[in-house]
Amino acid sequence: MSQKLVPVTEEDKKKSYFKYYLEDMVDAPPEHYEKVLRGPIDPSKALPIQERNRLFEPGYFEEEIGYCVMPDGTGYISNLVKMPGVTGEMFDWWFAWHGLDDLRYTIWDREDHYRAVSMQKEKGRNPLLSYKEKYWDTTHLVYEDVGNGPENIVINFKNPADMGFDVSKIGTPACSTIVCANAVMCHFLRDIEGGSELRTRFWMGWAFNKGRLIKTIPDGVKMPEFPLRALNLHNIKEFTNLAALLPRIFPEERDNF
Repeated sequence: MSQKLVPVTEEDKKKSYFKYYLEDMVDAPPEHYEKVLRGPIDPSKALPIQERNRLFEPGYFEEEIGYCVMPDGTGYISNLVKMPGVTGEMFDWWFAWHGLDDLRYTIWDREDHYRAVSMQKEKGRNPLLSYKEKYWDTTHLVYEDVGNGPENIVINFKNPADMGFDVSKIGTPACSTIVCANAVMCHFLRDIEGGSELRTRFWMGWAFNKGRLIKTIPDGVKMPEFPLRALNLHNIKEFTNLAALLPRIFPEERDNF
């Protein structure tokens, strides 16, 4: 993985959170990377998108970290990250906050994150909205390196209700929050002793259109494995670092929109 740092400006160096750019990235457990590098998991042990509400069930699935190509050709990625001292409130705040300034995205992963720009910054700065409402139905234009050089990515954050999640269970011990986006990605956070754990899922090749789930790749076409593996490794890296960053930055910057 690259150790070259994303460049910052002189103006960035004056910001209150620039100090976090100067810190080394936090290392993820090596066995998490090794799990991915050994190759794809058995697709029969992946969680199909149609069964996404099983994430609310207690316990763990047999495979919580890994990637594969599903029998229908779509791609699947999963990850599990322990986040000591992190709450659902902090996690929602982060997704409301970081799209308002490029450096905020860069301190998340100073080796790979160049910028993330919300197209609805006025919504993100609206003091009448909750943290969730600040990022729901916003589009972020992202430039980052997920393993094959920097690339542009468009992320459309959504209300979990619009993507078929059982929102009646959010805010219960089963789930403190879900950050989700179309095409389909979800960061599912639940409380554990001493903090939270994050269960991430990507279902590549699916999207929601007016609440209806649709497959976006043609029948007979299979997603390649390489980008799935690369994104899996990147996800481990970035969220391990965010787990260490959030408990410190949230009390300092929570009102700095």
